Amino acid sequence: MTIIVSAIGQGLLWGVLGLGLFLSFRILDFPDMTVEGTFPMGASVTVICLVHGINPLLATLFAFLAGTLAGLATGLLYTKGKIPILLAGILVMTSLYSINLRILTKANVSLIGKDTIFSSHFLASLPASFDSVVLGVILVVVSICLLAFFLNTELGQAFIATGDNEKMARSLGIQTDRMKILGLMVSNGFIGLAGGLIAQNNGYADISMGIGTIVIGLAAIIIGEVVFGNLSLTARLIAVVIGSIFYRFVILIVLSLGFNANDLKLISAIILAFCLMLPTLRKSLRLNTLFEGGRTK
Repeated sequence: MTIIVSAIGQGLLWGVLGLGLFLSFRILDFPDMTVEGTFPMGASVTVICLVHGINPLLATLFAFLAGTLAGLATGLLYTKGKIPILLAGILVMTSLYSINLRILTKANVSLIGKDTIFSSHFLASLPASFDSVVLGVILVVVSICLLAFFLNTELGQAFIATGDNEKMARSLGIQTDRMKILGLMVSNGFIGLAGGLIAQNNGYADISMGIGTIVIGLAAIIIGEVVFGNLSLTARLIAVVIGSIFYRFVILIVLSLGFNANDLKLISAIILAFCLMLPTLRKSLRLNTLFEGGRTK
């Protein structure tokens, strides 16, 4: 039971990363590689703040702000520097490795004996692993409500229009470069926030903890879309979080079958590849069935 609850809690916390990636990957249609530098940056900033006695809530907020700065850097390189988005993300991701190392001062820093956002009296009084579930639900609900509200404002609609059809959006007077920068900032802000939350839940920050995070985020998005199909925008945000929980259960099942934990990155990539191919496989099987049925007649 504890393992299942833990998987749900982890899924909810990683769902925050999925929400951030959804903004850049689905709405703006950007393959933003900054993610793998932003995630450990949020973790590094949060952990160092906690080590120096800063309030956990404030430290977590700093993780979000650090993520927005990383998104700003990528956005400026892309819009003002005219560097392709993929390369701009890689450049920022690479530079963040050194920045994160300077923040942490060493490869990893532990939070043993330090107060975290999970140390509050209310969460500490809950049964084992329920703290991450309760906090995860609160954060996910607040995040989805804020994003849904933002995307339904005039500014949010301009942001969506930029991702749908940039030329049309520009013809309507929308400053698309600003929308791209805003989108990358908000997206990476949520990713930095996820890094800070995961670091507090795990009890440490590691310089290499960002490796493979983009696969995890994409898996949450794709699984949610495959399972639930066409949905409204707000429902898609909810589906991303549910997809993140499903992904954690898939990983749990894989590990229970005796696979080596060192193969998790490989397994994650295979799961994502399968989910991406699933619509094509369904269509292929449907066509084959129709063809065979016609031939039988």
